[in-house]
Amino acid sequence: MYVYDQYDQKIVEDRVKQFRDQTRRYLAGELSGEEFRPLRLQNGLYIQRYAPMLRVAVPYGLLSSAQVRMLAKIARDYDKGYAHISTRQNVQFNWPDLEDVPEILAELASVQMHAIQTSGNCIRNTTTDQFAGVARDELIDPRPWCELIRQWSTFHPEFSHLPRKFKIAVNGAVHDRAAIEVHDIGLEAVKNAAGELGFRVSVGGGLGRTPIVGSFINEFLPWRHLLSYLDAILRVYNRYGRRDNKYKARIKILVKALTPEVFAERVEAEWAHLKDGPNTLTEAEISRVAAHFTDPDYLSLQDEDALLTELDAEHPGFARWRQRNTFAHKQPGYVAVTLSLKTTGVAPGDVSDKQLDAIADLADRYSFGEVRNSHNQNMILADVEQRQLFTLWNELRELGLATPNIGLLTDMICCPGGDFCSLANAKSIPVAEAIQRRFDDLDYLFDIGEIDLNISGCMNACGHHHVGHIGILGVDKKGQEFYQVSLGGSAGRDAALAQILGPSFAQDDMPDVIEKIIKVYVERRSEEESFLDTYRRIGIDPFKERVYAANH
Repeated sequence: MYVYDQYDQKIVEDRVKQFRDQTRRYLAGELSGEEFRPLRLQNGLYIQRYAPMLRVAVPYGLLSSAQVRMLAKIARDYDKGYAHISTRQNVQFNWPDLEDVPEILAELASVQMHAIQTSGNCIRNTTTDQFAGVARDELIDPRPWCELIRQWSTFHPEFSHLPRKFKIAVNGAVHDRAAIEVHDIGLEAVKNAAGELGFRVSVGGGLGRTPIVGSFINEFLPWRHLLSYLDAILRVYNRYGRRDNKYKARIKILVKALTPEVFAERVEAEWAHLKDGPNTLTEAEISRVAAHFTDPDYLSLQDEDALLTELDAEHPGFARWRQRNTFAHKQPGYVAVTLSLKTTGVAPGDVSDKQLDAIADLADRYSFGEVRNSHNQNMILADVEQRQLFTLWNELRELGLATPNIGLLTDMICCPGGDFCSLANAKSIPVAEAIQRRFDDLDYLFDIGEIDLNISGCMNACGHHHVGHIGILGVDKKGQEFYQVSLGGSAGRDAALAQILGPSFAQDDMPDVIEKIIKVYVERRSEEESFLDTYRRIGIDPFKERVYAANH
Protein backbone atom coordinates (compact mmCIF):
# COMPACT_ATOMS: atom_id res chain seq x y z
CA MET A 1 0.00 0.00 0.00
CA TYR A 2 1.05 3.61 -0.43
CA VAL A 3 3.49 4.86 2.22
CA TYR A 4 3.87 8.55 3.05
CA ASP A 5 7.12 10.29 2.22
CA GLN A 6 8.49 13.09 4.41
CA TYR A 7 6.47 15.72 2.55
CA ASP A 8 3.18 13.83 2.95
CA GLN A 9 3.83 13.40 6.65
CA LYS A 10 4.73 17.05 7.21
CA ILE A 11 1.62 18.27 5.37
CA VAL A 12 -0.65 16.12 7.52
CA GLU A 13 1.12 17.05 10.76
CA ASP A 14 0.97 20.76 9.90
CA ARG A 15 -2.74 20.46 9.22
CA VAL A 16 -3.21 18.92 12.69
CA LYS A 17 -1.37 21.84 14.31
CA GLN A 18 -3.50 24.35 12.40
CA PHE A 19 -6.77 22.68 13.38
CA ARG A 20 -5.69 22.33 16.99
CA ASP A 21 -5.28 26.11 17.17
CA GLN A 22 -8.48 26.77 15.22
CA THR A 23 -10.44 24.55 17.61
CA ARG A 24 -8.88 26.26 20.63
CA ARG A 25 -9.86 29.66 19.26
CA TYR A 26 -13.41 28.52 18.54
CA LEU A 27 -13.87 27.06 22.02
CA ALA A 28 -12.45 30.27 23.51
CA GLY A 29 -14.99 32.35 21.59
CA GLU A 30 -12.40 33.92 19.30
CA LEU A 31 -13.97 32.35 16.20
CA SER A 32 -17.70 32.38 15.49
CA GLY A 33 -19.59 29.26 14.47
CA GLU A 34 -19.80 30.61 10.93
CA GLU A 35 -16.04 31.19 10.82
CA PHE A 36 -15.29 27.77 12.30
CA ARG A 37 -17.64 25.83 10.00
CA PRO A 38 -15.43 25.74 6.86
CA LEU A 39 -12.39 24.97 9.01
CA ARG A 40 -14.00 21.92 10.61
CA LEU A 41 -15.41 20.71 7.30
CA GLN A 42 -11.92 20.85 5.78
CA ASN A 43 -10.97 18.38 8.48
CA GLY A 44 -13.89 15.98 8.07
CA LEU A 45 -15.88 17.19 11.06
CA TYR A 46 -19.67 17.44 10.84
CA ILE A 47 -22.14 18.54 13.49
CA GLN A 48 -24.79 15.81 13.59
CA ARG A 49 -27.99 15.37 15.57
CA TYR A 50 -26.43 14.62 18.95
CA ALA A 51 -22.67 15.02 18.58
CA PRO A 52 -19.93 15.80 16.07
CA MET A 53 -19.18 13.14 13.47
CA LEU A 54 -15.61 12.70 12.26
CA ARG A 55 -15.07 11.08 8.87
CA VAL A 56 -11.62 9.57 8.41
CA ALA A 57 -10.18 9.12 4.92
CA VAL A 58 -9.34 5.59 3.82
CA PRO A 59 -7.95 5.99 0.29
CA TYR A 60 -9.64 3.43 -2.00
CA GLY A 61 -10.56 1.45 1.12
CA LEU A 62 -7.06 0.13 1.91
CA LEU A 63 -5.81 -0.14 5.51
CA SER A 64 -2.76 -1.57 7.24
CA SER A 65 -3.15 -3.56 10.43
CA ALA A 66 -1.46 -0.71 12.34
CA GLN A 67 -4.09 1.70 11.02
CA VAL A 68 -6.92 -0.65 11.98
CA ARG A 69 -5.49 -0.83 15.52
CA MET A 70 -5.43 2.96 15.67
CA LEU A 71 -9.08 3.08 14.61
CA ALA A 72 -9.85 0.65 17.43
CA LYS A 73 -7.96 2.84 19.91
CA ILE A 74 -9.84 5.97 18.81
CA ALA A 75 -13.18 4.16 19.05
CA ARG A 76 -12.29 3.04 22.56
CA ASP A 77 -10.68 6.26 23.86
CA TYR A 78 -12.76 8.96 22.19
CA ASP A 79 -16.01 7.38 21.02
CA LYS A 80 -18.51 4.81 22.27
CA GLY A 81 -16.48 1.76 21.39
CA TYR A 82 -17.27 1.38 17.70
CA ALA A 83 -16.66 2.83 14.24
CA HIS A 84 -18.80 2.89 11.10
CA ILE A 85 -17.73 1.90 7.58
CA SER A 86 -19.21 4.25 4.95
CA THR A 87 -20.15 3.59 1.32
CA ARG A 88 -17.09 5.62 0.25
CA GLN A 89 -14.90 3.06 2.01
CA ASN A 90 -14.10 5.61 4.74
CA VAL A 91 -14.48 5.27 8.52
CA GLN A 92 -16.78 7.46 10.65
CA PHE A 93 -16.84 8.13 14.38
CA ASN A 94 -20.25 9.29 15.59
CA TRP A 95 -19.57 10.46 19.15
CA PRO A 96 -16.26 12.35 19.52
CA ASP A 97 -16.15 15.46 21.72
CA LEU A 98 -15.16 18.54 19.76
CA GLU A 99 -12.25 19.36 22.06
CA ASP A 100 -10.82 15.85 21.46
CA VAL A 101 -10.85 16.01 17.66
CA PRO A 102 -7.40 17.66 17.27
CA GLU A 103 -5.91 14.90 19.42
CA ILE A 104 -7.71 12.25 17.34
CA LEU A 105 -6.25 13.78 14.18
CA ALA A 106 -2.79 13.78 15.76
CA GLU A 107 -3.11 10.08 16.59
CA LEU A 108 -4.31 9.35 13.06
CA ALA A 109 -1.31 11.23 11.63
CA SER A 110 1.01 8.92 13.59
CA VAL A 111 -0.16 6.03 11.36
CA GLN A 112 -0.36 8.02 8.10
CA MET A 113 -4.07 8.80 8.25
CA HIS A 114 -6.14 11.98 8.20
CA ALA A 115 -9.61 13.40 7.58
CA ILE A 116 -8.71 15.85 4.82
CA GLN A 117 -11.22 16.23 1.97
CA THR A 118 -13.76 13.88 3.52
CA SER A 119 -16.27 16.73 3.50
CA GLY A 120 -16.87 20.05 1.79
CA ASN A 121 -17.16 21.00 -1.87
CA CYS A 122 -14.03 19.23 -3.03
CA ILE A 123 -12.90 15.95 -4.59
CA ARG A 124 -13.71 13.26 -2.04
CA ASN A 125 -12.16 9.83 -1.49
CA THR A 126 -11.61 8.00 -4.77
CA THR A 127 -13.17 4.55 -4.50
CA THR A 128 -12.66 1.24 -6.25
CA ASP A 129 -13.29 -2.50 -6.16
CA GLN A 130 -12.67 -4.02 -2.73
CA PHE A 131 -10.96 -6.93 -4.52
CA ALA A 132 -8.58 -4.69 -6.46
CA GLY A 133 -5.30 -6.42 -7.19
CA VAL A 134 -6.54 -9.95 -6.43
CA ALA A 135 -9.65 -10.44 -8.60
CA ARG A 136 -9.44 -13.01 -11.38
CA ASP A 137 -11.54 -10.88 -13.73
CA GLU A 138 -9.21 -7.90 -13.46
CA LEU A 139 -7.78 -6.14 -16.52
CA ILE A 140 -5.57 -3.88 -14.40
CA ASP A 141 -5.04 -3.20 -10.71
CA PRO A 142 -6.94 0.10 -10.23
CA ARG A 143 -5.22 1.06 -6.97
CA PRO A 144 -2.18 2.82 -8.52
CA TRP A 145 -4.55 4.88 -10.65
CA CYS A 146 -6.65 5.73 -7.60
CA GLU A 147 -3.48 6.82 -5.82
CA LEU A 148 -2.47 9.01 -8.75
CA ILE A 149 -5.89 10.66 -8.65
CA ARG A 150 -5.59 11.08 -4.87
CA GLN A 151 -2.21 12.78 -5.17
CA TRP A 152 -3.43 14.99 -8.01
CA SER A 153 -6.65 16.02 -6.26
CA THR A 154 -5.48 16.53 -2.68
CA PHE A 155 -5.09 20.26 -1.97
CA HIS A 156 -5.58 21.00 -5.67
CA PRO A 157 -6.03 24.80 -5.44
CA GLU A 158 -8.35 24.99 -8.44
CA PHE A 159 -10.77 22.42 -7.09
CA SER A 160 -10.91 23.15 -3.37
CA HIS A 161 -14.13 25.19 -3.66
CA LEU A 162 -16.19 23.42 -6.31
CA PRO A 163 -19.90 24.15 -6.76
CA ARG A 164 -20.57 20.92 -4.83
CA LYS A 165 -18.89 17.76 -3.54
CA PHE A 166 -17.29 15.55 -6.18
CA LYS A 167 -16.82 11.78 -6.30
CA ILE A 168 -14.65 9.62 -8.58
CA ALA A 169 -14.63 5.82 -8.86
CA VAL A 170 -12.28 3.54 -10.82
CA ASN A 171 -12.99 0.01 -12.06
CA GLY A 172 -10.29 -2.28 -13.41
CA ALA A 173 -12.29 -5.51 -13.77
CA VAL A 174 -14.83 -7.14 -16.07
CA HIS A 175 -17.50 -6.83 -13.37
CA ASP A 176 -18.14 -3.35 -12.03
CA ARG A 177 -17.92 -3.63 -8.24
CA ALA A 178 -17.19 0.11 -7.87
CA ALA A 179 -20.56 1.46 -9.13
CA ILE A 180 -18.77 3.82 -11.52
CA GLU A 181 -21.89 4.86 -13.44
CA VAL A 182 -23.44 6.59 -10.42
CA HIS A 183 -20.39 8.75 -9.71
CA ASP A 184 -19.57 12.27 -10.85
CA ILE A 185 -16.75 10.67 -12.82
CA GLY A 186 -16.50 6.95 -13.45
CA LEU A 187 -13.38 5.42 -15.00
CA GLU A 188 -13.32 1.96 -16.54
CA ALA A 189 -10.06 0.41 -17.68
CA VAL A 190 -10.19 -0.79 -21.30
CA LYS A 191 -7.78 -1.86 -24.03
CA ASN A 192 -8.01 -0.89 -27.68
CA ALA A 193 -7.49 -3.10 -30.71
CA ALA A 194 -3.73 -2.59 -30.42
CA GLY A 195 -3.75 -3.79 -26.82
CA GLU A 196 -3.01 -0.34 -25.43
CA LEU A 197 -4.43 0.64 -22.04
CA GLY A 198 -6.91 3.47 -21.69
CA PHE A 199 -10.01 4.51 -19.81
CA ARG A 200 -13.67 4.74 -20.72
CA VAL A 201 -14.94 7.90 -19.01
CA SER A 202 -18.43 8.38 -17.57
CA VAL A 203 -19.56 11.78 -16.30
CA GLY A 204 -22.61 13.10 -14.51
CA GLY A 205 -23.79 10.12 -12.50
CA GLY A 206 -25.07 10.50 -8.97
CA LEU A 207 -27.93 9.82 -6.60
CA GLY A 208 -29.55 12.22 -4.10
CA ARG A 209 -32.58 14.33 -5.00
CA THR A 210 -32.01 13.95 -8.72
CA PRO A 211 -30.67 10.44 -9.39
CA ILE A 212 -28.97 10.09 -12.77
CA VAL A 213 -26.93 7.34 -14.41
CA GLY A 214 -23.76 8.82 -15.89
CA SER A 215 -23.05 9.23 -19.60
CA PHE A 216 -19.90 7.91 -21.25
CA ILE A 217 -18.28 10.89 -22.99
CA ASN A 218 -14.98 9.26 -23.99
CA GLU A 219 -14.76 5.63 -25.08
CA PHE A 220 -10.97 5.48 -25.03
CA LEU A 221 -8.78 7.93 -23.16
CA PRO A 222 -5.09 6.93 -23.41
CA TRP A 223 -3.68 6.40 -19.93
CA ARG A 224 -1.05 9.13 -20.33
CA HIS A 225 -3.78 11.75 -20.54
CA LEU A 226 -5.85 10.65 -17.54
CA LEU A 227 -5.03 13.56 -15.22
CA SER A 228 -5.15 16.27 -17.87
CA TYR A 229 -8.57 15.01 -19.02
CA LEU A 230 -9.84 14.97 -15.43
CA ASP A 231 -8.50 18.51 -15.12
CA ALA A 232 -10.52 19.51 -18.16
CA ILE A 233 -13.74 17.97 -16.79
CA LEU A 234 -13.30 19.70 -13.44
CA ARG A 235 -12.53 23.03 -15.10
CA VAL A 236 -15.70 22.88 -17.17
CA TYR A 237 -17.69 22.02 -14.05
CA ASN A 238 -16.02 24.75 -12.01
CA ARG A 239 -16.75 27.29 -14.72
CA TYR A 240 -20.33 26.39 -15.63
CA GLY A 241 -21.67 24.55 -12.58
CA ARG A 242 -24.43 26.33 -10.66
CA ARG A 243 -23.58 27.97 -7.35
CA ASP A 244 -26.91 29.72 -6.73
CA ASN A 245 -28.77 26.55 -5.67
CA LYS A 246 -27.02 23.69 -3.86
CA TYR A 247 -29.68 21.24 -5.03
CA LYS A 248 -28.73 22.00 -8.63
CA ALA A 249 -25.00 22.36 -8.12
CA ARG A 250 -23.80 18.79 -8.80
CA ILE A 251 -22.12 18.08 -12.13
CA LYS A 252 -24.97 15.72 -13.07
CA ILE A 253 -27.31 18.72 -13.34
CA LEU A 254 -24.86 20.55 -15.59
CA VAL A 255 -24.35 17.52 -17.85
CA LYS A 256 -28.09 17.02 -18.14
CA ALA A 257 -28.74 20.72 -18.84
CA LEU A 258 -26.05 20.96 -21.53
CA THR A 259 -26.59 17.39 -22.79
CA PRO A 260 -23.70 14.90 -22.58
CA GLU A 261 -22.70 15.69 -26.16
CA VAL A 262 -22.29 19.42 -25.55
CA PHE A 263 -20.58 18.81 -22.22
CA ALA A 264 -18.10 16.50 -23.97
CA GLU A 265 -17.42 19.19 -26.58
CA ARG A 266 -16.62 21.73 -23.86
CA VAL A 267 -14.33 19.25 -22.15
CA GLU A 268 -12.50 18.64 -25.43
CA ALA A 269 -12.11 22.38 -25.96
CA GLU A 270 -10.68 22.82 -22.47
CA TRP A 271 -8.50 19.75 -22.83
CA ALA A 272 -6.91 21.23 -25.95
CA HIS A 273 -5.11 23.68 -23.61
CA LEU A 274 -4.00 20.93 -21.22
CA LYS A 275 -3.19 17.90 -23.36
CA ASP A 276 0.50 16.98 -23.46
CA GLY A 277 1.17 19.51 -20.70
CA PRO A 278 2.79 19.00 -17.27
CA ASN A 279 0.05 16.62 -16.10
CA THR A 280 0.81 14.11 -18.83
CA LEU A 281 1.64 10.83 -17.13
CA THR A 282 4.88 8.99 -17.85
CA GLU A 283 5.81 5.37 -17.49
CA ALA A 284 8.29 6.41 -14.79
CA GLU A 285 5.51 8.05 -12.76
CA ILE A 286 3.22 5.07 -13.15
CA SER A 287 6.04 2.77 -12.06
CA ARG A 288 6.79 4.97 -9.03
CA VAL A 289 3.23 4.72 -7.76
CA ALA A 290 2.67 1.10 -8.84
CA ALA A 291 5.72 0.07 -6.81
CA HIS A 292 3.59 0.60 -3.69
CA PHE A 293 1.09 -2.03 -4.90
CA THR A 294 3.20 -5.04 -5.76
CA ASP A 295 1.98 -8.53 -4.89
CA PRO A 296 2.86 -9.76 -1.40
CA ASP A 297 5.11 -12.80 -0.97
CA TYR A 298 2.58 -15.42 -2.03
CA LEU A 299 3.51 -19.03 -1.43
CA SER A 300 3.54 -21.40 -4.36
CA LEU A 301 0.31 -23.30 -3.60
CA GLN A 302 -2.29 -25.34 -5.39
CA ASP A 303 -6.04 -24.81 -5.08
CA GLU A 304 -7.25 -26.94 -2.15
CA ASP A 305 -10.45 -28.18 -3.80
CA ALA A 306 -10.42 -31.66 -2.26
CA LEU A 307 -9.68 -30.43 1.26
CA LEU A 308 -12.37 -27.76 1.09
CA THR A 309 -14.97 -30.12 -0.34
CA GLU A 310 -14.29 -32.53 2.52
CA LEU A 311 -14.62 -29.75 5.10
CA ASP A 312 -17.83 -28.54 3.43
CA ALA A 313 -19.36 -32.01 3.81
CA GLU A 314 -18.39 -32.23 7.49
CA HIS A 315 -19.39 -28.69 8.41
CA PRO A 316 -22.47 -27.30 6.57
CA GLY A 317 -22.05 -23.93 8.29
CA PHE A 318 -18.53 -23.64 6.91
CA ALA A 319 -19.76 -24.62 3.44
CA ARG A 320 -22.43 -21.93 3.55
CA TRP A 321 -19.95 -19.29 4.73
CA ARG A 322 -17.39 -20.29 2.12
CA GLN A 323 -20.01 -20.06 -0.62
CA ARG A 324 -21.11 -16.55 0.34
CA ASN A 325 -18.12 -14.89 2.02
CA THR A 326 -15.13 -15.97 -0.06
CA PHE A 327 -14.11 -14.62 -3.45
CA ALA A 328 -12.00 -16.26 -6.15
CA HIS A 329 -8.37 -15.11 -6.09
CA LYS A 330 -5.95 -14.71 -9.00
CA GLN A 331 -3.31 -16.64 -7.04
CA PRO A 332 -3.76 -20.44 -6.78
CA GLY A 333 -4.32 -21.58 -3.22
CA TYR A 334 -5.67 -18.23 -1.99
CA VAL A 335 -9.08 -16.56 -1.59
CA ALA A 336 -10.36 -13.15 -0.49
CA VAL A 337 -12.59 -13.29 2.59
CA THR A 338 -15.33 -10.79 3.38
CA LEU A 339 -16.00 -10.17 7.08
CA SER A 340 -19.71 -9.50 7.38
CA LEU A 341 -20.58 -6.36 9.36
CA LYS A 342 -24.26 -7.24 8.97
CA THR A 343 -25.00 -9.37 12.02
CA THR A 344 -28.65 -9.10 13.04
CA GLY A 345 -29.03 -6.60 15.87
CA VAL A 346 -25.99 -4.54 14.89
CA ALA A 347 -26.30 -1.42 12.73
CA PRO A 348 -25.07 -2.32 9.22
CA GLY A 349 -21.47 -1.22 8.78
CA ASP A 350 -20.70 -0.84 12.49
CA VAL A 351 -17.63 -2.56 13.93
CA SER A 352 -16.54 -2.52 17.58
CA ASP A 353 -13.15 -1.59 18.94
CA LYS A 354 -12.59 -5.19 20.06
CA GLN A 355 -13.50 -6.47 16.61
CA LEU A 356 -11.14 -3.94 14.98
CA ASP A 357 -8.26 -5.06 17.20
CA ALA A 358 -9.05 -8.67 16.35
CA ILE A 359 -9.29 -7.89 12.62
CA ALA A 360 -5.85 -6.28 12.75
CA ASP A 361 -4.46 -9.43 14.38
CA LEU A 362 -6.17 -11.63 11.79
CA ALA A 363 -4.75 -9.47 8.99
CA ASP A 364 -1.24 -9.96 10.35
CA ARG A 365 -1.67 -13.72 10.67
CA TYR A 366 -3.68 -14.50 7.57
CA SER A 367 -3.46 -11.65 5.02
CA PHE A 368 -0.08 -9.92 4.92
CA GLY A 369 -1.15 -7.20 7.35
CA GLU A 370 -3.73 -5.54 5.07
CA VAL A 371 -7.49 -4.96 5.35
CA ARG A 372 -10.00 -3.53 2.86
CA ASN A 373 -13.23 -1.61 3.40
CA SER A 374 -15.94 -2.22 0.83
CA HIS A 375 -18.52 0.05 -0.78
CA ASN A 376 -21.04 -2.41 0.72
CA GLN A 377 -19.92 -1.55 4.28
CA ASN A 378 -18.02 -4.74 5.06
CA MET A 379 -14.31 -5.48 5.62
CA ILE A 380 -12.09 -7.84 3.65
CA LEU A 381 -8.98 -9.95 4.17
CA ALA A 382 -7.85 -10.17 0.56
CA ASP A 383 -5.04 -12.76 0.66
CA VAL A 384 -6.02 -15.78 2.74
CA GLU A 385 -4.57 -19.24 2.12
CA GLN A 386 -7.33 -21.73 1.36
CA ARG A 387 -5.78 -24.26 3.75
CA GLN A 388 -6.27 -21.76 6.59
CA LEU A 389 -9.91 -21.01 5.82
CA PHE A 390 -11.45 -23.40 8.33
CA THR A 391 -9.33 -22.05 11.19
CA LEU A 392 -10.12 -18.47 10.17
CA TRP A 393 -13.84 -19.26 9.96
CA ASN A 394 -13.87 -20.52 13.52
CA GLU A 395 -12.11 -17.38 14.74
CA LEU A 396 -14.52 -15.15 12.84
CA ARG A 397 -17.51 -16.97 14.34
CA GLU A 398 -16.23 -16.17 17.81
CA LEU A 399 -15.94 -12.50 16.82
CA GLY A 400 -19.41 -12.23 15.25
CA LEU A 401 -17.90 -11.60 11.81
CA ALA A 402 -18.85 -14.82 10.02
CA THR A 403 -22.52 -14.26 9.11
CA PRO A 404 -22.78 -16.05 5.73
CA ASN A 405 -24.89 -13.40 4.04
CA ILE A 406 -22.64 -11.50 1.63
CA GLY A 407 -24.74 -10.46 -1.38
CA LEU A 408 -27.95 -11.66 0.24
CA LEU A 409 -30.94 -9.67 1.47
CA THR A 410 -29.59 -9.00 4.98
CA ASP A 411 -26.24 -7.76 3.65
CA MET A 412 -27.86 -4.37 3.20
CA ILE A 413 -26.37 -0.93 2.66
CA CYS A 414 -27.80 1.42 5.26
CA CYS A 415 -27.01 5.03 6.16
CA PRO A 416 -26.92 6.05 9.88
CA GLY A 417 -30.31 7.77 9.40
CA GLY A 418 -32.26 9.72 11.98
CA ASP A 419 -30.52 8.06 14.90
CA PHE A 420 -27.50 10.23 14.12
CA CYS A 421 -27.84 12.43 11.04
CA SER A 422 -29.37 15.89 11.36
CA LEU A 423 -30.44 15.78 7.69
CA ALA A 424 -32.43 12.56 7.92
CA ASN A 425 -36.21 12.48 7.65
CA ALA A 426 -36.47 9.05 9.24
CA LYS A 427 -34.53 6.37 11.05
CA SER A 428 -32.78 3.72 8.94
CA ILE A 429 -31.20 1.38 11.48
CA PRO A 430 -34.43 0.11 13.14
CA VAL A 431 -35.90 -0.68 9.72
CA ALA A 432 -32.76 -2.57 8.77
CA GLU A 433 -32.86 -4.57 11.99
CA ALA A 434 -36.57 -5.42 11.63
CA ILE A 435 -35.96 -6.74 8.11
CA GLN A 436 -32.88 -8.67 9.24
CA ARG A 437 -34.92 -10.32 12.00
CA ARG A 438 -37.73 -11.22 9.62
CA PHE A 439 -35.27 -12.87 7.24
CA ASP A 440 -32.98 -14.46 9.82
CA ASP A 441 -33.51 -17.94 8.35
CA LEU A 442 -30.28 -18.54 6.42
CA ASP A 443 -31.73 -21.44 4.42
CA TYR A 444 -34.46 -19.15 3.11
CA LEU A 445 -31.93 -16.40 2.38
CA PHE A 446 -29.81 -18.81 0.36
CA ASP A 447 -32.89 -19.94 -1.57
CA ILE A 448 -33.83 -16.35 -2.39
CA GLY A 449 -30.34 -15.66 -3.73
CA GLU A 450 -28.59 -12.37 -4.34
CA ILE A 451 -30.56 -9.21 -3.65
CA ASP A 452 -29.24 -5.72 -2.99
CA LEU A 453 -31.42 -3.99 -0.40
CA ASN A 454 -30.39 -0.38 0.26
CA ILE A 455 -31.83 1.99 2.86
CA SER A 456 -31.55 5.80 3.03
CA GLY A 457 -32.95 8.06 5.74
CA CYS A 458 -33.45 11.00 3.38
CA MET A 459 -33.22 12.16 -0.23
CA ASN A 460 -29.46 12.65 0.03
CA ALA A 461 -29.36 8.91 -0.65
CA CYS A 462 -26.29 8.03 1.42
CA GLY A 463 -27.70 4.51 1.53
CA HIS A 464 -27.87 4.38 -2.30
CA HIS A 465 -31.53 3.35 -2.31
CA HIS A 466 -31.95 4.44 -5.95
CA VAL A 467 -29.72 1.60 -7.15
CA GLY A 468 -30.85 -1.15 -4.82
CA HIS A 469 -32.73 -4.09 -6.30
CA ILE A 470 -35.02 -3.09 -3.44
CA GLY A 471 -34.61 0.49 -2.22
CA ILE A 472 -36.10 2.04 0.91
CA LEU A 473 -36.27 5.81 1.45
CA GLY A 474 -37.30 7.47 4.71
CA VAL A 475 -39.76 10.33 4.18
CA ASP A 476 -41.46 12.83 6.48
CA LYS A 477 -45.28 12.92 6.32
CA LYS A 478 -46.61 15.65 8.59
CA GLY A 479 -43.95 15.03 11.19
CA GLN A 480 -44.20 11.24 11.06
CA GLU A 481 -41.69 8.79 9.63
CA PHE A 482 -42.77 6.77 6.59
CA TYR A 483 -40.89 4.70 4.05
CA GLN A 484 -41.08 4.70 0.27
CA VAL A 485 -40.11 1.50 -1.56
CA SER A 486 -38.59 1.25 -5.04
CA LEU A 487 -37.65 -1.76 -7.16
CA GLY A 488 -35.30 -2.64 -9.99
CA GLY A 489 -32.22 -0.54 -9.33
CA SER A 490 -28.70 -1.70 -10.13
CA ALA A 491 -25.28 -0.19 -9.40
CA GLY A 492 -23.24 -2.55 -11.57
CA ARG A 493 -22.53 -2.56 -15.28
CA ASP A 494 -25.41 -0.98 -17.24
CA ALA A 495 -26.57 0.70 -14.04
CA ALA A 496 -30.29 1.41 -13.62
CA LEU A 497 -32.40 3.53 -11.30
CA ALA A 498 -35.19 1.91 -9.32
CA GLN A 499 -38.87 2.62 -9.92
CA ILE A 500 -41.05 3.77 -7.02
CA LEU A 501 -43.56 1.11 -6.04
CA GLY A 502 -46.27 3.47 -4.80
CA PRO A 503 -47.42 5.28 -1.61
CA SER A 504 -45.14 5.03 1.42
CA PHE A 505 -45.53 2.71 4.41
CA ALA A 506 -45.36 3.03 8.19
CA GLN A 507 -42.20 1.71 9.86
CA ASP A 508 -43.95 -1.28 11.44
CA ASP A 509 -45.22 -2.41 8.03
CA MET A 510 -41.79 -2.64 6.39
CA PRO A 511 -40.94 -6.29 7.17
CA ASP A 512 -44.34 -7.35 5.79
CA VAL A 513 -43.87 -5.24 2.67
CA ILE A 514 -40.44 -6.73 1.94
CA GLU A 515 -41.77 -10.23 2.59
CA LYS A 516 -44.59 -9.75 0.08
CA ILE A 517 -42.12 -8.49 -2.53
CA ILE A 518 -39.90 -11.51 -1.97
CA LYS A 519 -42.85 -13.90 -2.21
CA VAL A 520 -43.82 -12.51 -5.61
CA TYR A 521 -40.27 -13.08 -6.79
CA VAL A 522 -40.12 -16.65 -5.43
CA GLU A 523 -43.46 -17.50 -7.04
CA ARG A 524 -42.72 -15.92 -10.43
CA ARG A 525 -39.02 -16.62 -10.97
CA SER A 526 -37.84 -19.16 -13.47
CA GLU A 527 -34.99 -21.55 -12.74
CA GLU A 528 -31.70 -19.78 -11.91
CA GLU A 529 -33.33 -16.36 -12.42
CA SER A 530 -32.19 -13.57 -10.10
CA PHE A 531 -34.51 -11.07 -8.44
CA LEU A 532 -33.41 -8.38 -10.87
CA ASP A 533 -33.92 -10.67 -13.87
CA THR A 534 -37.43 -11.54 -12.71
CA TYR A 535 -38.29 -7.91 -12.05
CA ARG A 536 -37.11 -6.88 -15.51
CA ARG A 537 -39.15 -9.69 -17.09
CA ILE A 538 -42.46 -9.24 -15.26
CA GLY A 539 -42.30 -5.53 -14.43
CA ILE A 540 -43.41 -3.72 -11.29
CA ASP A 541 -47.18 -4.36 -11.45
CA PRO A 542 -47.25 -7.87 -9.90
CA PHE A 543 -45.26 -6.58 -6.93
CA LYS A 544 -47.49 -3.54 -6.60
CA GLU A 545 -50.66 -5.62 -6.69
CA ARG A 546 -49.45 -7.95 -3.95
CA VAL A 547 -48.09 -5.27 -1.64
CA TYR A 548 -51.10 -2.95 -1.78
CA ALA A 549 -53.82 -5.61 -2.02
CA ALA A 550 -54.46 -5.75 1.73
CA ASN A 551 -54.76 -1.97 1.95
CA HIS A 552 -57.86 -1.74 -0.21
